[in-house]
Amino acid sequence: MHWMLMPLRRYADFSGRSRRKEYWMFFLFNWLLGFAVGFLAFLLYAMGLSETAMMAILTPVLALYAIAAIAFVIPGLAVTIRRLHDTDRSGWAILWGLVPIIGAFMLLVFYVTEGTRGPNRFGPDPVDDREPASAFA
Repeated sequence: MHWMLMPLRRYADFSGRSRRKEYWMFFLFNWLLGFAVGFLAFLLYAMGLSETAMMAILTPVLALYAIAAIAFVIPGLAVTIRRLHDTDRSGWAILWGLVPIIGAFMLLVFYVTEGTRGPNRFGPDPVDDREPASAFA
C-alpha cells in the first residue's frame, strides 16, 4: 500500500526519479478503484434492482470516483515523468504517446525498462539496494 500511495504524497513533484515499483503500483491502485466501481455496478445490475434504485446507489459512488480520477491526473502525470527520468529520458518523452500505436509501445518499453543505476542528470538512484543482475556478480 505504501508504494500505491507514494505518488499522492509527492502530488505535483515532477523532479527526481521514480522506480518501476512506485509507477506500476500507483496505476494498479487506480485500476483497482475503477474495477471496484465497475464490480459494484455489475452486482447491482445482477441483483435485479430497478434503474432508479441502482442510480440512487451509484450516483454518489460515481461522483466520488470522478473526483478521485480528476485528483489523480496530476500525480499520475508526475509519477510518469519521474519514471521517464529514472530511465534517463526527459519528461517530454511522454509526447511519444501522441504517435499512434508505435508511441504507446515505445512508452510501455520505457516504463518497464530498469532505471539507470547510480545517479543520472535527474537525481540520485531511487533504489540504493538493487540486487545484482546475476548471482555471480
